[in-house]
Amino acid sequence: MNGHKITNDEVREIIRLRKLGHSLPEIMAKVNRGSSTVFKYAKNVAIDSKYLELLRIKQGGSKKRSDQQWIIAQEKARKLIGETLDSKSRILIAAALYWGEGAKKDFSLTNSDPRLIKTFINFLKDVGIEKDQFRITLRIYEDLEEDKAIQFWSKLIGTPKKQILNVNVLQGKKGGKLKYGMCRIRVTKGGPYLKLIQSIIELITLKSGTTPS
Repeated sequence: MNGHKITNDEVREIIRLRKLGHSLPEIMAKVNRGSSTVFKYAKNVAIDSKYLELLRIKQGGSKKRSDQQWIIAQEKARKLIGETLDSKSRILIAAALYWGEGAKKDFSLTNSDPRLIKTFINFLKDVGIEKDQFRITLRIYEDLEEDKAIQFWSKLIGTPKKQILNVNVLQGKKGGKLKYGMCRIRVTKGGPYLKLIQSIIELITLKSGTTPS
C-alpha cells in the first residue's frame, strides 16, 4: 500500500466514492490505501439515498461469500483431520496447547475458552489423572454471576461444584468477551506429569526441526 502522506485529492476521492455507495474494499483498491486510512475518512460520510440499496446488496454478497468460504474450510478440515482423533493425536494437541498456555512451575493451565479447557481435561484423562486430583479456581469480572460461572465450569469439567476452591472477582466488565470468566486447573502432585508434557514438547521440537541452535 501507498506509504506516502494522504493528499487532499485522495481524501476527496474517498468521500466521493463513499457517497456513491462504494464499499470500503472497493475504495481501498481504487485509491491504493489501507483499511485504516479509508475507514478514517469514509466512516462519517452520508451515502446518497439512491446508492444505499446498492451498498446493502454488496454487503449481503460479502456475507454470502464468507458463509461459502466457511463451508469449504470446514469440509477441508474434516478431510485433513479425519473422523476421529486417536490418543496419540490428542496428546500431541494437548502438549501444543500447554506449550502456549500452561504454567512452567506447576502443572496447571488457565484459559477462558471452554473448548481448550475440555481438550486439556481429555489429555489428563489419557495420561491417567483422576478428577479428584484437580484443584480448580476461577477468575471472573464483576459483571458476571458467580453461581452461573461455577455451574458452567463444574458441568464442563465433570466435577462437583465444591471442587472449585476459589473464585477471584476482578474489577471491570468483560462479560461480553469472557462469558464465564477464566478457569485454572491445577493437578496435585503434578510434578511427574509436568515433566512428561515438557518432554513431549521437547520431542515435538526435535522431530519438527524447530530446536534453537
